[in-house]
Amino acid sequence: MSYNCFFLNDNNFPRGGSRRLEGKVAIITGGASGIGAATARLFVHQGAKVVICDIQDKLGTSVAQQIGNKQTIIYVHCDVSIESDVKNVVNTTIAKFGKLDIMFSNAGVIGNPFTSIQDIDYNMVKNIFDVNVVGGFFCAKHAARVMIPKKKGVIIFTTSIVSTFYSDLVHIYTTSKNALLGLTKNVGVELAKYGIRVNSVSPYAISTPLMLNAFKVNKEMADKWFTEGGNLKGVLLSVEDVADGVLYLASDESRYASGLNLIIDGGYTTTNVALPEVYKRLFINKTM
Repeated sequence: MSYNCFFLNDNNFPRGGSRRLEGKVAIITGGASGIGAATARLFVHQGAKVVICDIQDKLGTSVAQQIGNKQTIIYVHCDVSIESDVKNVVNTTIAKFGKLDIMFSNAGVIGNPFTSIQDIDYNMVKNIFDVNVVGGFFCAKHAARVMIPKKKGVIIFTTSIVSTFYSDLVHIYTTSKNALLGLTKNVGVELAKYGIRVNSVSPYAISTPLMLNAFKVNKEMADKWFTEGGNLKGVLLSVEDVADGVLYLASDESRYASGLNLIIDGGYTTTNVALPEVYKRLFINKTM
């Protein structure tokens, strides 16, 4: 008996040594540090032209210069909560590199993670939603504006595991990331008819400047906290790990993936250890 292994042909595998984003052009918001900077570095390494944007102008300019020359990567100031800033970044990208293939809407803020629901006011909500949610809308809107005529493109949002599990912390941040997850799904449905894919990436906690500043801890403390609290032992999630996930969603390797929320959490959101841990603390540990 013979089997027709039609799917095992050379066309289904990446060519040896080929770069996965060769010839692509990407915008990365929040690109001056953390996940954004790591993704910018990886994208350039994989052949893309990149525009990183942020409100940290000095840092963003420095990161762009460290990664490559102005023929491969540039920095543009952008407050994603201001539509004219987002429009300008997209227009600048088209003027500089001729097209836009990938919009990575990554900029975000956390706010005070310990604020009780009793103490939340309008300005707290507005400040976080303006960046995390409204900024996401603007990025999708202006990416779609230039992608639709080309009938192709990729839009990726950074959400979070807080869009999948819940706690008594970061109420506003959690709500904003759930909104982004909904935006991913809805915009993915609308833009599919133009060949545009829309996905999101939801990472577990990482010791980024954003996280350290929000929780007032140093990197050593945060790394210990995230390692001990994580589900997958012996591994500490890094910004490079998340960048690898974003690369997959941006590349042609995921050409039929849309509406996907890629969770990079070592299985954390599939696990609920509360009852087992309480059982151990109340009954087993006391008898040892």
